[in-house]
Amino acid sequence: MPLPLENRVALVTGASRGIGRAIALELAKRGAHVIALARTQGALEEIDDELRAHGQEATLVPCDLKDFDALDRLGLAIHERWKKLDIFVANAGVLGPVSPLAHIDPPAWDNVFAVNVTANWRLVRSLDSLLRASDAGRAVFVTSGVASKAETYSYLGAYAASKAALDILARTWAAESAETSTLRVMIANPGVLRTNMRAALMPGEDPMSVRAPGEFAPKVADMCAPDWTATGKYYDFKTDSVRAFRGPA
Repeated sequence: MPLPLENRVALVTGASRGIGRAIALELAKRGAHVIALARTQGALEEIDDELRAHGQEATLVPCDLKDFDALDRLGLAIHERWKKLDIFVANAGVLGPVSPLAHIDPPAWDNVFAVNVTANWRLVRSLDSLLRASDAGRAVFVTSGVASKAETYSYLGAYAASKAALDILARTWAAESAETSTLRVMIANPGVLRTNMRAALMPGEDPMSVRAPGEFAPKVADMCAPDWTATGKYYDFKTDSVRAFRGPA
């Protein structure tokens, strides 16, 4: 019996650890050929070894997301090899400074937006035509609850603002592609998971008290399937629900 994502090509950013690693493994288990993008070759080789142990192969892309020219070249390389891209999971992100807004140094602010927003816009530019060339292109952007509840999470202004911008970017792309292609774009909020970012933010927390990335990954993989139809919507892992964005009251 063929696997549900057999013969489909999936790009996952931040694929070497945490949420991205779990998503990459889940997509591969469902039959996708994973293009795993992360900053370090060594970490990518570790996930490659695990994929091979399960009989799957991956294409490894060691790349700093702030190397925007490299992101342009990535799109060209995917076109030359596969002529299309079926799945794009925009997972990579940085927390940035945990500080009052007025105390954040400009280079630190710029770094957060370069990785969390601008790099994803550059990937949209690079991958849009490839995803439209698929019979069922799917894109999922990993967001955070702080994007809509910043008043609850003081001192995370740079991160919250960047994730809010990412949500708008994804929703705009969804609106622009909904009537002109089979591309479907989703925003997914994992909530509190056992990741390095969570550990950095909450060093005193027992990591075993929160859910593992592997529990979230199947939900993202479901959104990457050809039979997924929603676009421009928000998936919340905590409530396991898909909802529309609400405007101001």
